[in-house]
Amino acid sequence: MKRFALYLVSPVLLLGLWEALSRGGALDIRFFPPPSVILHYLFTESFDDGMQRDIGASLYRVGWGYLLGCTLGAVCGLAMGLMPMVRTLLFPIVAAIYPIPKIAILPLLMLIFGLGDMSKIVVVAIGSFFLVLLNTLLGVENQPPIYRDLRKIFSIKRHDYVLRVVVPGAAPAMFTGLKLAAGYSLVVVVAAEFSGADAGIGYRIWQAWETFSIKSMYASIVVIAVLGFAFSFGLEHLERRLIRWRDDERR
Repeated sequence: MKRFALYLVSPVLLLGLWEALSRGGALDIRFFPPPSVILHYLFTESFDDGMQRDIGASLYRVGWGYLLGCTLGAVCGLAMGLMPMVRTLLFPIVAAIYPIPKIAILPLLMLIFGLGDMSKIVVVAIGSFFLVLLNTLLGVENQPPIYRDLRKIFSIKRHDYVLRVVVPGAAPAMFTGLKLAAGYSLVVVVAAEFSGADAGIGYRIWQAWETFSIKSMYASIVVIAVLGFAFSFGLEHLERRLIRWRDDERR
């Protein structure tokens, strides 16, 4: 609980400064309304305007895309780290495709999968896939070589070695990839919803810009920030639960 309270210190201070500057006239309230006004709109009016539907649409796309991309990324990362031949075959493709902005291939995905949810899910999955794959691969490759020597000495079966040594050893790096992918998924889905969508947080932000509905735009941004915080906090909590020995190293 104390850790959670410390997480809130910097956001509360930032919002307090913003409120004071807006109320004092240092910021133009047409473009920077006080946080209290934004929060009032968010909790009293936005859901009548369809905020709940937009949040649900974005979470649906992020959830399926994140799950698909992270699962495939972890499997491919382990395969590349454990099998040099697989790494040799796949790494050039990964190195070539990874730098391409994922939102740049959205038009192609729309041609293939249509304008519905599937194209947004796939673009989120692609973004998550590479982040988890590369971090998992790094986690496998950075394990001490003595582990492989001990496996040969004690004739440990391959599946036992993978499940009991490789995966736990790579888990911290995998969680780094999962946390990066969670934030990146929100970025990608919002950008994808700017066009070719009739619901979603990104769609709502774009509509707010077109109609100069500043409170709605800021409320949508607040929702994204809260979702990002919740994802990061949840994954960090899960990491501490699953990788208890890492907490001992941090102390």
